[in-house]
Amino acid sequence: MDSFVDGTGYLAACTAGLPTLGTLTAQRADLDAWSRAATTPTGYGALVEQGRELFAGIVGVDRARVATGSQTSAMVAVVAASLPDGAEVVVPDGDFSSVVFPFLAQAHRGVRVRSVPLADLADAVRPGTRLVAWSAVQSASGVVTDPAPVLAAARAVGALTLCDLTQAAGVLPVDAAPFDVTVTHAYKWLCAPRGVAFATFSDRALAELRPVQAGWYAGADVWSSCYGPDMRLADDARRFDVSPAWQAWPGAVAALRHLASVDAASAWRHATGLADRLADALGRPRPGQAITTFPDPDGTALRALADAGVTASGRAGRLRLAFHLWNDAEDVDRVVAVLGGLGSFRPVERPLVHSVR
Repeated sequence: MDSFVDGTGYLAACTAGLPTLGTLTAQRADLDAWSRAATTPTGYGALVEQGRELFAGIVGVDRARVATGSQTSAMVAVVAASLPDGAEVVVPDGDFSSVVFPFLAQAHRGVRVRSVPLADLADAVRPGTRLVAWSAVQSASGVVTDPAPVLAAARAVGALTLCDLTQAAGVLPVDAAPFDVTVTHAYKWLCAPRGVAFATFSDRALAELRPVQAGWYAGADVWSSCYGPDMRLADDARRFDVSPAWQAWPGAVAALRHLASVDAASAWRHATGLADRLADALGRPRPGQAITTFPDPDGTALRALADAGVTASGRAGRLRLAFHLWNDAEDVDRVVAVLGGLGSFRPVERPLVHSVR
C-alpha cells in the first residue's frame, strides 16, 4: 500500500488504477527531460522493451510472444480482420464491447457473432466455430470464468481462443500461455498510464493471423523500417506492434516493475478478502471476487458513496466496487456505513414474484 498514492476510499481499480509513487516519479522525470529536449525515440524504445519483458513475466510467457499497443479493441480488430469470410465467433452475453464490436464490424464479410450466457460458453462451442472470445473477469459483474472448459471445447473443434485479461492481470494470477491470443490494457489493475496495452500470441496465432496494422514499429529492424515499399516484419509477436505512445511508457514500466514484484496470489487473497468482508457485513453471500456489485438501478447508492468521499462506479444498473492493493478494512467500513444508512438499499437480489392465474 505504501508504494501507491493515498487510495483511501478509492474502490475503482476496475475503472482505472492508481499510480505508484515510482510511476509519478518516472512521469515527472520524463516531462522534465522533454522540457530540456532530452528525450529520444531510442530511449522510449528501450522502455518499451523493458515493459514487454515485465509483462511477459506477469502473464507467464516468453517476451517473443508479446506485442505492444495502445488499445485492446485495436488488437482484437487485428484478430477479427484475419478471420475467414463467414466465420462464426462465440462470445458471452454482456461482455465488454472491445471484445465484441471488432467481430460485429466484420459482418459485411459474413462473420457471425453468436452471443450466449457466460455459464454456457463452453457448451456453445460447436463444429464450425472459428473463435471463442471472452474476458477472464467480466467488467460489469466481476465474475471470474474458469478457462479450462472453454479451452477444451475450443480445442475439440479446432477453434481459436481469445481472452481479455484487462480486468485480471495485476490482481488475479493469470497464465496467458494456454490461449491463442490475449489482450490486456495496463491502465486498470496494472496501474499504468492509459495508452499501454499488450497482446500475446500462440504459435498457431502467429502462423495464422495477419498483422494488418503493420507499420514501422512492426519491422524486424525498427529503425530500418521507416520507409516503403520494402517490408520485412519481425519474425515474432513484434510484427503486431504498433508505434508506442511514448510518454505513457516511463510510468508504465515503473508500474509494471512494481506489480511484477507482487505475488499475484497474495494480491488476489487481499482483494477478495475485502470483498468477502463487505459481503459479511451486508449479509449477502461472499462473492470471492475482487469486483463486487449490488443492484442500484437509479444510482442512489453510487451518489451516496460519492457524497461520502468514496469513489466507485456504476455499470449495467448496478453499483460496482473494486478492491486492490491500496484498499484496507477501513474502506469496507466506510462503504458499510454509507450503504447501511440508505433505507432503499438492498444488498441481496429480491426474488421474482410469479403470479398464478
